[in-house]
Amino acid sequence: MYKYLFIFGLLLPAGLIAQVADSSLRRVPMQGAINFRDLGGYATTDGHHVRWGSIYRSADISKLTSADLDTLKARNIVYDVDLRGVAESAQAPDKLNPGTDYILCPAGSDSVNTMFRRLAGMTSGGDSLMKSFYSNTTYLSARYKPFFGKLLVLPQGDALVFHCTAGKDRTGIAAALLLYALGVPYATIRQDYEATNYYRAADNARSQQAITSMHISESVARALMSADGAYLDATFAAIRAQYGSVDRYLTEQLGLDKEKLTILKAKYLE
Repeated sequence: MYKYLFIFGLLLPAGLIAQVADSSLRRVPMQGAINFRDLGGYATTDGHHVRWGSIYRSADISKLTSADLDTLKARNIVYDVDLRGVAESAQAPDKLNPGTDYILCPAGSDSVNTMFRRLAGMTSGGDSLMKSFYSNTTYLSARYKPFFGKLLVLPQGDALVFHCTAGKDRTGIAAALLLYALGVPYATIRQDYEATNYYRAADNARSQQAITSMHISESVARALMSADGAYLDATFAAIRAQYGSVDRYLTEQLGLDKEKLTILKAKYLE
């Protein structure tokens, strides 16, 4: 795996190399999960930093080992927000320590299956399809409002992990909205999103092979598995087009008024 990461690192743009170096400090080694990392440490525009050890993002956590569960326990990760669909979560239930508070936020995840059906037989246009997927704001509020609701009431000292299947799309948007709400610059948010390419490098190679076996072209498979910053740009552009600004969206659609944003920042910034 480290060979893949080294080679991939040589291909990264300079700005992302710095982000990967930073992200290597936040990576949580797991035997049964990939792309599991701490969202702490990011600087905000007003000179604060996201608190370490409170919020984690990940890919699928249905295959965690006993050692991984010990890691969750040691970090006091006792809240789990699952962004997968009902069928996805039923087929691969999260493996958690007893007493973990679990919440499923499945809104819109059926559209992922629809996208896969559209991909069948495609030989080009993967980037356009992904941007279209990311531009769909229909389910964003229903999916992410419960996520922020849980963050607002998380007891001091407890930690939360949120994830989907790949830890890339639904999880990437969740992380981006959260970091934006906390005041992290968009350039940093974008780099955190793209860092998924680094941590999924070896797994992406395997996933692309599996996808091409479904009669989907290699270029489309690459687009599907990529965490391209342009995809995240499409989400934020769609939010601005529909709601006027991301700040207005946070207030009107996610319920993050001035008072709640103050609470959120007090809990997760230092």
